Amino acid sequence: MIDTGKAVGLGILTVCVNIVLMLVKIAAGVLGNSYALIADGIESAADIFTSLITWAGFHFSLRPADDRHPFGHGKVESLTGIFSGSALLAAAGLIAYHSVQEIITPHHSPAWFTLPVLIAVVVTKEMLSRRILALGGDLESRALESDAWHHRSDAMTSGAAAVGISISLVGGPGWAMADDWAALLACGIIVVNGVRVIRASLHDVLDGNVDPEIQELVTSRAAAVDGVGQIETCRMRKSGVGYFVELHVQVDGDLSVNAGHQIAHEVKSHLLADFPQLLDVMVHVEPTPNDEETQSRGSSRSAGTESRS
Repeated sequence: MIDTGKAVGLGILTVCVNIVLMLVKIAAGVLGNSYALIADGIESAADIFTSLITWAGFHFSLRPADDRHPFGHGKVESLTGIFSGSALLAAAGLIAYHSVQEIITPHHSPAWFTLPVLIAVVVTKEMLSRRILALGGDLESRALESDAWHHRSDAMTSGAAAVGISISLVGGPGWAMADDWAALLACGIIVVNGVRVIRASLHDVLDGNVDPEIQELVTSRAAAVDGVGQIETCRMRKSGVGYFVELHVQVDGDLSVNAGHQIAHEVKSHLLADFPQLLDVMVHVEPTPNDEETQSRGSSRSAGTESRS
């Protein structure tokens, strides 16, 4: 069961933290002559908008199925992840552009007080990232995972800027551009994370393979139900924070239709009870091949192999 109250509280905290950090970083960057810090502030401003979209999309994806959307609204969560990853790429491009402009334009070294501001930002952003990443991991949410990486990327950018400013302060006027180079370098990290989030979200939108470990657990539990011979097919697809499952189970071919239906019902009931993340389970009943059918199929395959050779 998803704790929506906890998710809402964390979402509100995320937006509030971004607002405070945006104001602090931009003010310190302007007063302290550090474009790397101003760039961080700009990214925090973008994070406010992105976080609002991400958390709104996440909550919308939890809405139950209706007449127009019989499979629910889970895909919204993956689409939100794509948007959030794209926002990371856009932020990286903006920061890179302005960093290059600062590199080719002579300017003074950043003020010393920008360094402790950046260190505080790194600590705050990393703590926030870990909390969101933990929740996103528990729910297997691409949207929350991408939002967590927004904050971690911000922490990385701030960390790189802190290193650059330290070099600038120690090296003197000749190293004034160090924080700009640091901001430019951090853009590469942001791009990598953005691409990773987009790829994972697209994988879910296109109903790509799920984690083999999860599929193996579902298959093993279904095979343990009384009356099931073996699992012929197991297909799973991710939708938001849950999964849809399609199973082909083999049962005794001499059973009545009612008996076969009852076994299928038991398989579905056990899976839904044991795996809360499953949204629905479709069970197809197939007759278990008898010895003659198995031998016949084996002979057909052998004959086909010999004819091709």
